[in-house]
Amino acid sequence: MTALRIGQHTLTNNLFVAPMAGVTDRPFRQLCKALGAGYAVSEMVTSRKDLWNSLKTSRRANHAGEPGPISVQIAGTDAPMMAEAAIYNIERGAQIIDINMGCPAKKVCNKWAGSALMQNEPLAVEIAQAVVEAARPFNVPVTLKMRTGWSDDHKNAVALAKQFEGVGIQMLTVHGRTREQGYKGFAEYDTIAAVKQAVAVPVVANGDITSPEKARDVLAYTGADAVMVGRAAQGRPWIFREIGHFLATGEHLPPPLVSELRSLLLEHLQDHYSLYGELTGVRSARKHIAWYLRALPGGEDFRQHINTIDDCQVQWQAVADYLEQLGQQMERLPVTTAAADAEQEIEELAA
Repeated sequence: MTALRIGQHTLTNNLFVAPMAGVTDRPFRQLCKALGAGYAVSEMVTSRKDLWNSLKTSRRANHAGEPGPISVQIAGTDAPMMAEAAIYNIERGAQIIDINMGCPAKKVCNKWAGSALMQNEPLAVEIAQAVVEAARPFNVPVTLKMRTGWSDDHKNAVALAKQFEGVGIQMLTVHGRTREQGYKGFAEYDTIAAVKQAVAVPVVANGDITSPEKARDVLAYTGADAVMVGRAAQGRPWIFREIGHFLATGEHLPPPLVSELRSLLLEHLQDHYSLYGELTGVRSARKHIAWYLRALPGGEDFRQHINTIDDCQVQWQAVADYLEQLGQQMERLPVTTAAADAEQEIEELAA
């Protein structure tokens, strides 16, 4: 695996966790890093000053005990506000600032933030330049995540990449879909390859990285410096370990032991509860539990049962008991749990 530098920070490898709203909080990022990810970007934080002290934003900005470098993603439509947001987060521990120009969510794009900014190239570049200049006195590098364009008729990632590099952006991540696609269909990698050819800064390939083979093939096809894994890491944070081992040896690791999954998930839940508290924690943990267990024997029935539990300790014990019993039936997770889940999810989204 190739080590990568962002400004003065040297990463341990080129396998990244994608920022996902409601998913890549501190417990999840720490788990992914412990299981082989070299870098993780926080959930998107708004540039709106009136929301900085909200509980939601403060949780998203929580990096207590997380190994560095600490990367915080910011989103907004106003260059001065984005610059101010960068400084605010740097003063609270951010070591890298990432600009969101890739989010396709309507509630973000309707405010002309996220990938909607790709429709307005002058504003997109103005924002990038303002954030770079705000972060420069702190010696904090600025990176940026975008899509291939707004639509198939408006793919401008290459043109924007050159301009972003020109104003000082130090790494670019490209999701191989347009805003119009959302998460439907399949990612294309020709645009990412073209971006890599057009700039000298590191380029990260994102979109449909669901298996070690796919990571290998996308790196080879695009020439990208790194791959970023999003949905395929949900309930499968060890995918980074699997990819790293495969890239280094050409061989597959066996699936995790059920006992390891039990230990990982129970620790993840404890960390999750400690961040969110009882009321929010028990509810927001449900999706993580469902992702971990969806392909396991009785997983769907157990998910429905978990959704009826409103107490953290009862939820935690139910997971512990389920996996204890499963460990008596099988030593390791089924091989199909690995690649099939993510592929199935993409097929369902494309349907």
